Amino acid sequence: MDVMVYTSPACPYCKMVKDFLSQRGISFEERDVSRNSSYAQELMRNTGQMGVPVTIIDGQVVVGFDRGRLEQLTTQAQTRQRPPFGASIADASKITANQGPGVILGAYVGRTRPGSVAERIGLAPGDIITELNMKHIANADDLEDTLSKLSSGSRFSLVFLRGNKTMTTEGVF
Repeated sequence: MDVMVYTSPACPYCKMVKDFLSQRGISFEERDVSRNSSYAQELMRNTGQMGVPVTIIDGQVVVGFDRGRLEQLTTQAQTRQRPPFGASIADASKITANQGPGVILGAYVGRTRPGSVAERIGLAPGDIITELNMKHIANADDLEDTLSKLSSGSRFSLVFLRGNKTMTTEGVF
């Protein structure tokens, strides 16, 4: 989801928009029109608006703090995002520390849901994901963070360990 908020520090409604988005965990780019005249010109040119706040969510313009419209657009955008990965994940280091010599970093797969992306790409319980799209995965949080950047239709490559064997697979969300 692409979110841009045009603001100024003296605007109480700007703070309300930013708080609304932050409370929902939605990242956004803030453009302060009082500190950068090119942002003010850009706002006028792209939306015809001179006042703030103006929020643009995936190309849709919201003028002022219109909670209903903001909820509608953010909900629509979130449902267009990628489907769930479909695997129970834990820190591999915590699991492998109890299984014998050597700690392995990665995201440990506990189980996969039938029909999920994880099942379709061939992951199985006990696999340890070590890389996603050429990004090293050291734990479950790394995997979740990297997955959060993917959207529906995104292609990805994944490297994982199955026993002592390193395996590579590709998939699409």
